[in-house]
Amino acid sequence: MILIGQFDSPFVRRVAIALELYGLQYEHRPWSTFGDAELIAPYNPLRRVPILVLSDTESLIESAAILDYLDELAGPGKALIAESGPARRQALKICALATGLNDKAVSLFYERALHEKTSAAWIQRCETQICGVLNVLDADRRARATSYWFGDAIGHADIAVACALRYLGEAHPGMESRGSWPALAAHAHRCEALEPFRAIFQAFLPPA
Repeated sequence: MILIGQFDSPFVRRVAIALELYGLQYEHRPWSTFGDAELIAPYNPLRRVPILVLSDTESLIESAAILDYLDELAGPGKALIAESGPARRQALKICALATGLNDKAVSLFYERALHEKTSAAWIQRCETQICGVLNVLDADRRARATSYWFGDAIGHADIAVACALRYLGEAHPGMESRGSWPALAAHAHRCEALEPFRAIFQAFLPPA
């Protein structure tokens, strides 16, 4: 398997961490969606990452689809998410909130970095959405006494949130002053201390 994308992307990073936790071997190609867009295009015409190349004729795009495949490889006894029922739906909701936060954080970064004239209304909308998600996630995590979100073993929800928080803190350090999210801070600290998180890391690199 070949994983395409840089680890400063929270989407790529969550896939790579899952690969590490599953003990699956893969080759990493740290291609940039800006500098290496033409290399990425044959695998994904959207020129987005992550991409997991399975063979000369098959590749998977989007982190959720890739993780679904990795869960299938791991099997229900080892998958980083419940197989079915309310536990699975709850975990998928946390993952969706985290990845939605990523989408807004990326959009906000590009609004400021790529547009000579920015939209104050769009910036405010993105910031409101980001803070709203952080408030909901913090309240949810604070209400749980377990080591990780859904028990004493790490899962996709934990990884997705921790990766989102890392990206947000590096791409938008000023967001931390807009609210207080202690449960999320503690959650991120616990996850980032784990070996796969330390191994799969790249400081945020703004596109040149």
